[in-house]
Amino acid sequence: MKGTIGLSALLVFACAATAAWAQGAGPSDAQIAAIVVTANRVDIDAGTLAKSKAHSKDVKDFAERMITDHGAVNKSATALVEKLHVTPEPNATSESLKKGGDENLAKLKTLSGAAFDKAYIDHEVKYHEAVLSALDKTLIPSAQNAELKALLVKVRPAFEAHLEMAKNLQSELSKGGA
Repeated sequence: MKGTIGLSALLVFACAATAAWAQGAGPSDAQIAAIVVTANRVDIDAGTLAKSKAHSKDVKDFAERMITDHGAVNKSATALVEKLHVTPEPNATSESLKKGGDENLAKLKTLSGAAFDKAYIDHEVKYHEAVLSALDKTLIPSAQNAELKALLVKVRPAFEAHLEMAKNLQSELSKGGA
């Protein structure tokens, strides 16, 4: 099932976010906080594994960028929820993200070399596409607190940049490069 690593969780994430938005019952700010922290933690964990296991220097560099950037977002999100006295509220979406992240790590741990690099980057493309969709369709529109909404809007370009980097690496890997 190469290429579907964690895909079920990504689909659940994107569908749950979209369904909630379509019904006009988006997540609360506390639920958004849990989703944001979990989504970043999942990518940090995958990046940490990739940094130690990737074959390609470009993939290792990308993994390091994911650790750094997603770590910074989590630091900002954590500081904001502390400032606002909001406790992140686990929910179906954050739980599905965690489960998908765990499944992804388990699958990646079984791979090595070029197969690992390809699986990691393929997942990063799908993951960032799903996160951007959720940001645009659910998280940003549902955020009630202006500071939380501003943080989501502020970090969105970084997620777009990550997607583009992952797509470029994906293309290079498919050509036998990177």
